[in-house]
Amino acid sequence: MTKQADHTALFGAALVCGAALFAATPVQALTAQQCSAKYQAAKTAGTLNGQSWNDFRKAECAAGAAATPAAEKPTAEKQPAAKPAATPAVPAAPAAAAIFPSAVDAKYAKETAARARLHTCADQWKLNKTSNATGGLRWIQKGGGYWSECNKKLKGA
Repeated sequence: MTKQADHTALFGAALVCGAALFAATPVQALTAQQCSAKYQAAKTAGTLNGQSWNDFRKAECAAGAAATPAAEKPTAEKQPAAKPAATPAVPAAPAAAAIFPSAVDAKYAKETAARARLHTCADQWKLNKTSNATGGLRWIQKGGGYWSECNKKLKGA
């Protein structure tokens, strides 16, 4: 071989190695929000095959797992179809309106008024959660959650 042929072959080999290294660089992992959406879509589609959240997260959302675009495309295509189906189910989830206590519980009489209201509301919240009577509220949420509403009702009582 000539010197030019050696340099061309060396350059070609370096180019192939560089491309292979670039292709082998792991893609960034999905964010928790993206992974959660992917998990919910798989759950809705029934393709979890008994995987728990942690198993799914490690298998599908880690840096190495995100490098499989062929596996993600069907999920990404199914997500828009799954969201409208999931959206109506969210408001329909609460079985009943939230139940609030009518007065501060007597067992908290020795506490300050604020703490007595807090503990009374917390007790009722725990009962409501077991009977699915939270009215779709979270304990604390933007715009007023269960605690905020319960506290207002007990202050007025």
